[in-house]
Amino acid sequence: MNADIVINGVSKKFNEIVAVKNVSLEVEKGELFGLIGPDGAGKTTLFRLMCTLYLPDEGTISIGGADTAKDYDKIRSSVGYMPGRFSLYQDLTVEENLSFFAAIFGTQIKENYAYIESVFEKLAPFKKRKAGALSGGMKQKLALCCALIHKPSVLFLDEPTTGVDPVSRYEFWQMLSELRKEKITMIASTPYMDEAKMCDRIALMEKGEIMSISTPQQINDNFHGKLWSVQGENIYSLLLDIREFRETDSCFSFGNCLHVSFKNSDEDVVNALRVYLNDIGHNAVEINEIEPSVEDCYINQVEK
Repeated sequence: MNADIVINGVSKKFNEIVAVKNVSLEVEKGELFGLIGPDGAGKTTLFRLMCTLYLPDEGTISIGGADTAKDYDKIRSSVGYMPGRFSLYQDLTVEENLSFFAAIFGTQIKENYAYIESVFEKLAPFKKRKAGALSGGMKQKLALCCALIHKPSVLFLDEPTTGVDPVSRYEFWQMLSELRKEKITMIASTPYMDEAKMCDRIALMEKGEIMSISTPQQINDNFHGKLWSVQGENIYSLLLDIREFRETDSCFSFGNCLHVSFKNSDEDVVNALRVYLNDIGHNAVEINEIEPSVEDCYINQVEK
């Protein structure tokens, strides 16, 4: 493995709160790697450790072969960082923000324009507009351009799609996929588990720990047992009643339906559930077997 990011046994505490606990992972050069988990899972703390903003209490981190504790100057000049919260200068125009960040890294827009062209061409009609007047999706694209303008070898994206609409989220991940041709190493965190499928590999995080690391498809394939979608009237009452069913292993709400797994995957269990629900007044219930998503797998692992 040609690893660009190597994390070995890293832990970080804030007073008595353990934010990151014994994390080890490697990200290959040119890989789009995802850190997947809800708020409070430890993703942002891990990002700040990788970006040399925090020092680990235990363990080591190397970026491009440089140690974050010893070679932070070298690392800071060779990586790009895009935080979840828009942090550019809102009173400067798109063009002025980009020029400013290029100057900080001792370069100019024209020198690395080819590197950001596919992203910036969507911003070009608004280049004279102040950053504060941009839509959420356009702010996101500007932040990505500013993180890329010095042609970093590693790009950190900490919850980059938080607070933007679904179309902009999709467009953003498409842009990251396009950046693969530049052979840049990218590590992105997100609480949106549907975005996991855009990554080459993902790590599922919970309470500061890594639960599993694999490709999105492999994580889905490792789901324990079968999964069923249940739809019916009075969804909350249906959820509570299914959780009381003796063979139910887990039952969670997913939009307008419930995702249910059983202790026993036998088809007779589904028939028994139909009878049980009908007997207690749920007469119009639809039950279908479905393929698990990364979110289902995450819940399945957390509940173990």
